[in-house]
Amino acid sequence: MGASDNTRGLILAMLSSLFIGASFILKKKGLQRAAAAGTRAGVGGYTYLLEPLWWAGMITMIGGEVANFVAYIYAPAVLITPLGALSIIISAVLAHFMLRERLQKMGILGCIACIVGSVIIVIHAPQEQTPNSVQEVWILAIQPAFMIYVAATVSIVLALTLHFEPLYGQTNIVVYLGICSLMGALTVVSIKAIGIAIKLTLEGINQFAYAQTWFFLSVAVICVITQLNYLNKALDTFNAALVSPIYYVMFTTLTIIASAIMFKDWSGQDLSSITSEICGFITVLSGTVILHTTREEEPAPPAGNITWYDVDSSKGLEEAHLITLHNPDYFT
Repeated sequence: MGASDNTRGLILAMLSSLFIGASFILKKKGLQRAAAAGTRAGVGGYTYLLEPLWWAGMITMIGGEVANFVAYIYAPAVLITPLGALSIIISAVLAHFMLRERLQKMGILGCIACIVGSVIIVIHAPQEQTPNSVQEVWILAIQPAFMIYVAATVSIVLALTLHFEPLYGQTNIVVYLGICSLMGALTVVSIKAIGIAIKLTLEGINQFAYAQTWFFLSVAVICVITQLNYLNKALDTFNAALVSPIYYVMFTTLTIIASAIMFKDWSGQDLSSITSEICGFITVLSGTVILHTTREEEPAPPAGNITWYDVDSSKGLEEAHLITLHNPDYFT
C-alpha cells in the first residue's frame, strides 16, 4: 500500500510539474498577443483577460496546483517538494522552442542535474504511513519537537516582520523570502492535513466534524495569504532571476525539515538512504540555481520619454507647442 501511494504521489507530482511548467508558456504567449493588440499588463493593461491563451495557461496552472495538492496526500514532502524543479525544466525547454528564449549550455547542464537529483530522490524516497484520522495528524502536530519548530518559526517571522523588514526589507532579499519560506513550510504541512481529511471524508469517514480540521484550514489560509503577500513584495523589489532560485532553495529546504519533524518522513530509513536523498536534494537545488542564473534575461521594454517645447510667442507655430512621445503604450 505504501509503495502504491508513493507511486500515485510521484505521478501526480510529475503531472503537476508538466501542467505548471506549460502554464507559464501559455500565459506568456497570451500576454504577448494581448500586448500586440492593446496595453501591456506591466503598465496597467487588462486586455490579456480577453486572450484565450492566457486563460488556457491559468486553467492549466490551476490543474497543476490541484494535482500537487493531491500528491501531498499520498506521498511524503521529501519526495513531492523537490520534484517542483521539473516545472522549471519544462518551462525552460518550452520557452527555448516557443518563445525563442535561448537555453544556454550551462542551462542544459542544470536541467540534467535536476533530472538526476530527482531520480535519486525517487529511488530512495521513504514510504509514508498515512494517518487514519485528522485526530492522528493533530497528535503529530502537538508533539514537542514540532511545537518547538512552530514556535521557532513564528518567532523568526515576527522578528523579520516587525524589526528587520522596516530596516532591511528593501535591500536584503532574505527578509521577504525568509518570511515566504517559513510560512510556506507551515502551509504545506497544513494542506497535507487538509488533504488527508478530504480523502478520508470521501471514503465515508467524515473528518469535518472535528475542530482540528478547521484549525488546519485556518492556518493554511493565513499562511497562504502571508506567503503570497511577501512573495509579491520580493518580486516587486528584487530581480526575478534572483528571487526564483533563492525562494525555491529556502522553501524546499524548510518544507522538507518541517515535514520530516511532523510526519517523521525518515523514520525507519537507514543512514545510506537518508544520505542519498540529501545528495539528490542538493543536486536538484544546484541544477535549479544553475538553470536560473544562466537563463537570458528578457529585454526590458523601452522606457518612454517625452520631449516638450515651450511655447514662445516670438517663434512660429511650427517651432512651438510640440510634444514627442516615445512609447507605443501612450497611444492605446
